[in-house]
Amino acid sequence: MELPAIKIPQIELPFDIPVLLHPPVDHFIIALPIVVLLLEIINLFAKKRAIGVVSFFLIILTVVAAVAAYFTGSVDGKEAWDLLSQAGQSELKEHKLLGTYLMLASAVVLLFKLLSAMIQRGLMKALFLLILIIFVAGILKQGKEGGELVYKYGANVEKVKTLDDKMFDLKEEFDELKEELDEVKEEVEKTPVDKAVEAVKEKVTEVKKAVETKTAEVAEAVEKKAEEVKEKAAEAVETATETVEEKATEVKEAVEETETKVEASTEEVVAPAVEVVPAAEAPKPEIATH
Repeated sequence: MELPAIKIPQIELPFDIPVLLHPPVDHFIIALPIVVLLLEIINLFAKKRAIGVVSFFLIILTVVAAVAAYFTGSVDGKEAWDLLSQAGQSELKEHKLLGTYLMLASAVVLLFKLLSAMIQRGLMKALFLLILIIFVAGILKQGKEGGELVYKYGANVEKVKTLDDKMFDLKEEFDELKEELDEVKEEVEKTPVDKAVEAVKEKVTEVKKAVETKTAEVAEAVEKKAEEVKEKAAEAVETATETVEEKATEVKEAVEETETKVEASTEEVVAPAVEVVPAAEAPKPEIATH
């Protein structure tokens, strides 16, 4: 049977409650009602006022412990919430709801203790004892569920938190790898192997055609360039030949002109007159005769 949801107003405390303070407080909220129940059962037979006073004092401590358990449980619950599984979170919600009822029930137990002390009747004492028994049963059930939260779901266990952090990191890496795998799978589905091979062949053919076209263009350009060079060389040779012939003609004309000038100069030169003197009769040598 599920308890109806109940929510008490949020109370802001003037101080911060440390984490993991809930477990030690739980020992008091579990032990005190049991001790009170045992004292009340004993006092049914002993009927000692001192026992009643001690029971009343312990019930006041129980109310204080129930309030402390509620607030410390709220802090620890918030700390453990994100690390719990869905089942653990559901268990934590039920644990908090029952804890809220038990905190309010502790005040009811205190109220009926006061009424049983003021109204000295057996019916009131029996009603108080019944309420106390129900309260103790609820406390024991709450303690069992709290143990399950720790030992079954790992609430506020440091090692579990560490492992959970590692598991979270591994889950993120797994999700990333899964996304990459899905992308690769989509690519493979979009481009099957046969189509991929055909696409590669088409690409190779295109490249081959481009290379052939480029080669033809280069060969044509080279041939055209060679023709241009050949034409320019022929023109240069022809021009050089004409220039040489012109120079030779000029030189020949210059030589002929020079020869003409030389001949003219030779003709103008007059030969000098030579006067012939008759030879004198040479004296005959006298030959000595003895």
